[in-house]
Amino acid sequence: MMKYLTKSLWLLGFSVVISCGLYPAVLWVIGQTLFPYQANGSLITDASGKVIGSELIAQPFTKDEYFQPRPSAISYDASASGPSNLAASNYVLRDRVAKTLGPVVKYAGGSKAGQLVAPDVEAWFQKDQFQGQPHLVAQWADAHNGVATAWVSADATHATYIDDWAKAHPDDVAAFVKSNPGTPEPKAADLAVVFFESFSKDNPGKFPSAVSSTSPDGKVTSSIQPVGEGSDIQSTFFDMWRQEHADVALEDVPGDMVMASGSGLDPHISLDNAHFQLERVAGKWAANLNRNPADVQKEIERILDDHTSAPFGGLVGEKMVNVLEVNLDLRKHFGEPAS
Repeated sequence: MMKYLTKSLWLLGFSVVISCGLYPAVLWVIGQTLFPYQANGSLITDASGKVIGSELIAQPFTKDEYFQPRPSAISYDASASGPSNLAASNYVLRDRVAKTLGPVVKYAGGSKAGQLVAPDVEAWFQKDQFQGQPHLVAQWADAHNGVATAWVSADATHATYIDDWAKAHPDDVAAFVKSNPGTPEPKAADLAVVFFESFSKDNPGKFPSAVSSTSPDGKVTSSIQPVGEGSDIQSTFFDMWRQEHADVALEDVPGDMVMASGSGLDPHISLDNAHFQLERVAGKWAANLNRNPADVQKEIERILDDHTSAPFGGLVGEKMVNVLEVNLDLRKHFGEPAS
């Protein structure tokens, strides 16, 4: 009996040493010797050596100067994984898709073929009518309370703006408290719908958006102001515009512009996706630098070409670009975008 037990213990010991010690150690030595960059997470650093990301994990980019990654169902959290499970009829999903498409989608036919829809969305918005009724922004907030509330939570300056509005509109706040006795001291997010209803009446054809200004000493500051044009208008109200223009033919868009993967951590987008965003990115850099948009677009196209790759040297698969690498190259080439 002891003979078999001893052999089993020896076998167990050898297995533990080989599987849990020797094998990992050999892999670690090979990785650190031959593939140190990949073995340590493919980390990307800035000029000072600070780690700013990994080429294996997507990051959110919201500025118009940058290419945007594929949507993430888990907010680009590398420790999580899972789909959104939102139906096509869910307005949260429709709003996310609209925010992507509004500034970049183009007409597919007719006299405006190839032209951006965005200017027409702005012109339609400024009329302040939706399905024959006035106060478009109020209708938007009433129909989609969750999206209106999300606007408040998206940026600290939004909540501050509503707090200032609440101080100037005590009667509106009192009416809200009377209708909602369970919320005697409403916060900014609680007042989202009431705020947009008031704002829509006071500022027809306008929407609160961040506007940058430069002081005499050269300092750039940002504040929330009523605006009737810009990417916020194009993206936020594209879905409502589409509802009133359902028969208008629009260009198809690459699937990875609007569809999130299971994890949402894909660091790459298709080259078609990048080209679809190219006009927006080039236009914003050209405006920042006061340069010809066509010249800037050619320079960005060369940057995209430098970062384009496909499996097996391009023999199979779709051409892709790494969003983080491209955006870092844009910043290196054009400088830091305005705040």
